[in-house]
Formats: sequence, structure tokens, C-alpha cells
Amino acid sequence: ILVRMIRFRMAFCSLRKNTMSNSQFSYTRDQLSTLARLAIDHATRSGATAADTEISEGFGLNVAVRKGEIETIEYNKDKGASVTVYIGQRRGHASTSDLSEAALKSSVDKALTIARFTAEDDCAGLPDAERLAQSTPDLDLYHPWDISVEEAAERARVCEAAALAVDTRLTNSEGGSVNTHASHFIYANSLGFCNGYASSRHGLSVAVIGEDAGGMQRDYWYSTARNANDLESAESVGRIAGVRTVRRLNGRKLDTRQCPVLFEAQLATGLIGHYVQAVSGGSLYRKSSFLLDSLGKQVFSPLVQIRELPFMPGGFGSSPFDNEGVACQERDVVKDGVIQGYFLSTYSAKKLGMTTTGNAGGNHNLIVTPGDLDLDGLLKKMDTGLFVTELLGHGANMVTGDYSRGAAGFWVEHGEIQYPVEEITIASNLAEMFKGIVAIGNDVERRGSKQVGSILIENMMVAGN
Repeated sequence: ILVRMIRFRMAFCSLRKNTMSNSQFSYTRDQLSTLARLAIDHATRSGATAADTEISEGFGLNVAVRKGEIETIEYNKDKGASVTVYIGQRRGHASTSDLSEAALKSSVDKALTIARFTAEDDCAGLPDAERLAQSTPDLDLYHPWDISVEEAAERARVCEAAALAVDTRLTNSEGGSVNTHASHFIYANSLGFCNGYASSRHGLSVAVIGEDAGGMQRDYWYSTARNANDLESAESVGRIAGVRTVRRLNGRKLDTRQCPVLFEAQLATGLIGHYVQAVSGGSLYRKSSFLLDSLGKQVFSPLVQIRELPFMPGGFGSSPFDNEGVACQERDVVKDGVIQGYFLSTYSAKKLGMTTTGNAGGNHNLIVTPGDLDLDGLLKKMDTGLFVTELLGHGANMVTGDYSRGAAGFWVEHGEIQYPVEEITIASNLAEMFKGIVAIGNDVERRGSKQVGSILIENMMVAGN
């Protein structure tokens, strides 16, 4: 036991030193660029007709506290390189966590070996050179947080204490945590592109458990930001988590019925996520989407407007270029409910006979235009129905659009919350749900790359007793 304590103490002291001293990366941007060019040059000299590589480095800290005591201290530091080579239209890929010159060259050689034994793919290859980003504006994505373990633990304690102080029925805790992460990368290809940037992300969260005669319930809250100064206060995060947990106590079941359903903003982002998945290149060319050939067609209610804004300062989905170096672009993706564009990489675009949209790696900031109503206004507009605050399971079929999820939330009558409900299932079809959107709130969820307010859907099946 004494040996373990000494080892823990030594690790803890080392961790404090590392945490306080790692305000910068081990590799400079220029060093990463040099390594990237080395890999590309070796690939082309060794027989590749084209090649690209991404080299990255990151570090982070996570401190978790439960009932006022430190439960977990995690410090991570990683680096890696991936390389893709093309011999004509044969493709090979390899990766390594060793950034030495020998390891990079070895990875390139392995990728070339794979390419020589791979079948030709007429859609394989790099993007057109004219589509590559010509400039990389500063999008305010990098704000490292030099926080010590003690400071992180104290902030987590304050958050947890604030949650438990909300109500005496809050009897237990799953803990509070503080985390910070920073990374940077360089992407380069044989067309001459070589660029990258640094980014950071920090978070604070807590989950607590409440208990009464009706049983136990849990809920949580969190805050996340590029800049630690933009995080909600620990007291605020804890208080919200406590209130959300208490209001779920003494939940009831519902009889099976059809009724309007209001998705809380943080769940509404999931609906937008299903849409993105359905109109992304991989789903479309594999014909595994319920929205095949939907470009230019009415898919949503006419009140739905969605824009992609990749250049938002500090945005969680902000980037000057995608994973292939293709320049991102501001655009309408849904206008008056009509689909204006898909989400395509170079490869998926070629498979579909189209052009890349600069979305290799996924969507950038998707902004759903909010309506005039806040959450209370949406409840009044719904009048009678279900307000969903938690979803369970993964019951969304992207091929058919069928949607069925376990849910919990609140039953609403005359525009007012009446009581919490649990152990129910909501079901419909995503195509019908999208067209059945009757209101979007101005309570916009901003903690991710999809920003949307609460969404009210006209009618869904609610299965209970």
C-alpha cells in the first residue's frame, strides 16, 4: 500500500509539473510542415503519382471529482501521422505514432506496398488543385488553458457542491469534471498544399442523482468552449444540473397516444445530425439513405432554413479548409425547406458525378435560423403534448428513415408542464418529422457544430402503457 501511495504521489507531482509546463507543443508548426513535406517527397520519389499526409500533436488534462474527493486524474499526450499514396488510381494508406524520419518513410513504404496490391478505383485521387484553399484566416480557435490539477479539482468540487445544494433529495453524485485539450496539425499533399492550424477545447460538467419515494433519477449539465474564459461558471453549471435532476423526480408513464412532440434544443441537434448523415456523400453513393436524389426537393417544412458558416470565429465547426485541403464555403444547405446542397468529399462527389462541397471530414457550422418563440412560447404553442429532454438508444434507420427512440421528459397541458414522464418510446419517420416541423425556438444550442433551438413537431406516436 505504501509503495502504491508513493507511486501515486510521484505521478501526481510529475503530472503537476507537466500540466504547468506544457503551455506549448513539443513540435512547432514549422517542424510539422517539414515532416509533412518529407513524407510527400519520399512518396513521390518512391513511385507514388500523388500523395497526402496529416501530422498532428495534442495534449490534454481531465480531472474528475466525486463527493468532494479527486477520483480520476488523466493526462494525455499524443502525436501521429497518416499518409495516403496513389499509384495511378490504386490507393494505399498507413499511419504511425512515431514522427521520426525513419518511421515516416517506413509508413510511406507500407502505404505504397498496399497500393500496389489494391484494385484500381476510378474515383480515387486528390482534389483538383484549383479547389484547394488559397488562404487560412485566423478563426480564433486556439486558446490554451494552463490550469493545474488543484485548480481543476477545486472548480469541479464547486460545480458538484452547487448541484447537490439545490435540493435535499439530491443524495448522490456521479461526479464533476474539468477537462482541457489542445492540438495542432499540418495537412500536405503533392499538389503543393501545406497548411494547418491549432485549436483548443475545454469543458466543465457534473451529473447528480436524486431520490424520493418514486425512485431515483439522474441528470447533468455541461459547458464547453474554445476559450476557458467563455465557460459558464462552476456554480451555474452545477445549479442547472441540480434543477434538471430534481424536476425529473416522481416521473409517470403515459398511455399510448399520438400528440405533438417538442425536442429540447440539445436533442434537436440530433435531428439535424440525422439529416446531415442522410445527405452525406457516403450514404448517397452507397444508396443507404432515405433522402436519395433529394437535391432541389422539399424535405423540410418551409419554415426551415439552414446555412453552413465555416468561418465563424471560435466556432466548434469552423475551419478554412476540409480534410483534403479543399476551401470551405459559406452556403445555404436548406432554403425554405428545400435542399440546396449535399455534404461531399472529393471521392463521394466523383462517385455521384458531382463536385466536392468541401466537406471531407463532415459538416462545418450549421446554423438553423431560429424562430421568434422562446421555450415557454413553444410550450404554449404546443398547448398539449410531450416535451422531450432525454433520448435513449439509437433507433434511427438511415435507409428507411424510420425513427424509434426511448424517451423521457414532461407532459404538457394548456402550455404548462404538468409532470415528468419516463419509460416511453417516441416513433415516426424522419421524412414525416422534417416536414412536420411547426416551430423552431430561439433557445439556440451553441455547444457544437450544429446550432439550433428547440424543435416542435406536429405529430408523433408516443408508446407507453
